[in-house]
Amino acid sequence: MKKQTAGRRVLNDLMPKFAQLNDDVLFGEVWSREAQLPPKIRSIVTISALIGKGMVTDALKHHLQAAKDHGVTKEEMAEILTHIAFYAGWPNVWGTVPMAMEVYKDDKGDNHGGFFGQGQPNDAYAKYFIGNSYLNVLSKPNDPIAISNVTFEPGCRNHWHIHHAKTGGGQILICVDGFGWYQEEGKEAQLLRPGDVVEIPPEVKHWHGAAKDCWFSHIAFEVPGTECSNEWLETVDDEAYNALSYNTIEE
Repeated sequence: MKKQTAGRRVLNDLMPKFAQLNDDVLFGEVWSREAQLPPKIRSIVTISALIGKGMVTDALKHHLQAAKDHGVTKEEMAEILTHIAFYAGWPNVWGTVPMAMEVYKDDKGDNHGGFFGQGQPNDAYAKYFIGNSYLNVLSKPNDPIAISNVTFEPGCRNHWHIHHAKTGGGQILICVDGFGWYQEEGKEAQLLRPGDVVEIPPEVKHWHGAAKDCWFSHIAFEVPGTECSNEWLETVDDEAYNALSYNTIEE
């Protein structure tokens, strides 16, 4: 999480202890507990609570922007506000709508993939995925390294597979949006967050994909090598995948 300084900036002269608790405890220790509860869900909980209390203030607008930054799409926000209205009251939500419209004014619709964009349905490799994936090829045909942005809908993951190579080879993943999983055979699954980098050696059986409740995107770099090929294997077991949880990850 980005370090919060608003408390000290605004209140340090008058209420230094309050400012410290705001910046270091609430927006430091609590919001940083991403393994226990993803930031996207924390944002949804926070805006729901603020709207329920009628706090249609700059603080709410800040949290609406944070929700967008944490992956809440324009369509999801519209549905969230509609749902909240039945519990928190129509006037409270009506007061929130102008703020939400301002936050999402440049959003052209339900598009995922982070900065690099969602791309097109990954039809050529669809048979090797459970669920829908999307591909945005970033490199040019004659570039020495193949680079693509791969986006997975919630619950989507590819099959177990191996990158073979006589020399060199393998793959590098840079996570850019949402939350996902990476697992090598014989090891525990690894939770992936934006900014995480995964280096996949050749000849290692593995899979990767989205978390159950979140879109996920990563940049995939194909490491140059000789006699490179991919071997696609069995699907990821549904029971094992569904057992994966943010709450199983230690801090």
